[in-house]
Amino acid sequence: MAFFSTIKKLWGGDTAAATPAEAQAQPGLQPDLQAGQPAGQEVDEQAPTQPEAAATNEAQAPELSQAWRDALATSLSAGRAKISQWLGILLTDIDSAGPELWARLRFLFATLSVPEAEAEAFVNEFEAWAWAMRLQKPEDIRSELRYRLILALDLEQEQEERTNIFKKFAQGLAQTKARFATGLGALFGRSGGLDDAFWEELEEIFIMADMGSEATQKLIGNLKKRASSMAVTEAARFREVLSAELEAIFPLPKKPKVAAAPEVVMMVGVNGVGKTTTIAKLAYRARLQGRKVLIAAGDTFRAAAIGQLEIWAARVGAGIFSKAEGSDPAAVAFEAVDMAQREGFDLVLLDTAGRLHTQVNLMEELRKIKRVLEKKHPGAPHRIVLVIDATTGQNALSQTKLFHEAVGVDEIVLTKLDGTAKGGVMVSVAITHRLPISFVGLGEKMEDLRPFVGEDFAKALLGQSR
Repeated sequence: MAFFSTIKKLWGGDTAAATPAEAQAQPGLQPDLQAGQPAGQEVDEQAPTQPEAAATNEAQAPELSQAWRDALATSLSAGRAKISQWLGILLTDIDSAGPELWARLRFLFATLSVPEAEAEAFVNEFEAWAWAMRLQKPEDIRSELRYRLILALDLEQEQEERTNIFKKFAQGLAQTKARFATGLGALFGRSGGLDDAFWEELEEIFIMADMGSEATQKLIGNLKKRASSMAVTEAARFREVLSAELEAIFPLPKKPKVAAAPEVVMMVGVNGVGKTTTIAKLAYRARLQGRKVLIAAGDTFRAAAIGQLEIWAARVGAGIFSKAEGSDPAAVAFEAVDMAQREGFDLVLLDTAGRLHTQVNLMEELRKIKRVLEKKHPGAPHRIVLVIDATTGQNALSQTKLFHEAVGVDEIVLTKLDGTAKGGVMVSVAITHRLPISFVGLGEKMEDLRPFVGEDFAKALLGQSR
């Protein structure tokens, strides 16, 4: 899936073949122009209105110098995708999101043989977003444009972007790493073998990192087996054993089998974990990858929850389905999928009430929603995603257990990793329940929800370079 249906990738030596996308770009809804504040802030009812014209037409576009055109074309034809270099050229002497930037983006897409209508959709949506979110600082414009281009051009797996994500991940794990560092540093630096005293000290370090007793015991057992298989008997070499085990314990998310659109993703979790903003970030990400997204406001217990999703849907260019407060959540799910089928949406993100995992009647309601979805759209929900908050430590582990028992969780999204020293709960969840972590939250911005990679976690936690 990609934002553009065809693109000529000039980098990497491929100058001829156009890459087909699985679906054409879907022009999104215009952002709610009263929802102009960044994530985490209240909506400003007095926010300025958007200019009448969403884009600058060619007659008004600034003239681009031949030297600038040549510089960009040369960079695009390099052996690898040089994302930072492209951005440097695109944003040279740019201090605001305006006509000069739009003209440069149009030239970029024309050079890559992107269909004109799709290029215009990208530019217009970026312009609307920049206005609604009040992107004024050059660094904010750069950050937002980078994320959009990475996803639209399918560059997330390129080496430069992988390194960029790893740096963000390492920053997000800084507090957790600090909790590990002192104990592990002393442990790895000691002389001698892997005796009982070594294992007891390692166990204490894991428990102090909020891994929990059960997960710690399983991890210690795994590490003993791995050390034996790797023929490591000295403490000085144990870092490589621990790194290899941490990389191995995180299962990869399974690709859902979707026989017919839409794919339905059911989002579950307790109050306060960041489920609403996670839905918005997932919708935003999917939109930038060219998907037509419908958000279903299934938390009908709170009018505020419905209102928040309506605002976020408008901001990110997604569709929204909602009913009145107090409506049957299962009916919301049923009718949302019906709407998605009629109107050609290919992804439905279904919110559910942020219930307490101890409330049996509410957990039963989740089962009801799941049954209704299965009857309405065979195979749905294709994924059940549990959102947990890294700052809650072992509470997140108990939530995972009960939600998994109730409805069968497929994936975990871990939020607020950048604000806690309790990142060890990731290991607990993975080793106890064998559930994949698909995304981690590394900050408040839309681009701060990033795919989780076990190898990156291990290296960042142990202070290794990628």
